[in-house]
Amino acid sequence: MKINYHNKTFRPISVSKNGEVSNEVLFLYQQTQNIISANYSGGSIVQGHLLGLVDENGVINMRYHQVNHQGEIMTGQCISTPEIMYNGKIRLYEQWQWTSGDFSKGTSILEEI
Repeated sequence: MKINYHNKTFRPISVSKNGEVSNEVLFLYQQTQNIISANYSGGSIVQGHLLGLVDENGVINMRYHQVNHQGEIMTGQCISTPEIMYNGKIRLYEQWQWTSGDFSKGTSILEEI
């Protein structure tokens, strides 16, 4: 099934302790062909942006950068794998890694709102 992320909003429901994202963060996705972008903010994140490519199965390979309330620029990479829930909304299972700071890895789950 082809997934279109254009104009969809997501909120985290689960995040590793080493992440900066919380359930206060909102991600607004845009899609043009197979290119995904999103702006996000909330919680400890003043402003963030992601850019990625989506494959034919809806899997997103992305890079992100964000500024936190400590004034730090943080960067990372992420693979998001979608699941269509019973209500038709999208849930994203994310495997990510910081490319700045401690370079640690983590997981997140986001749901479309």
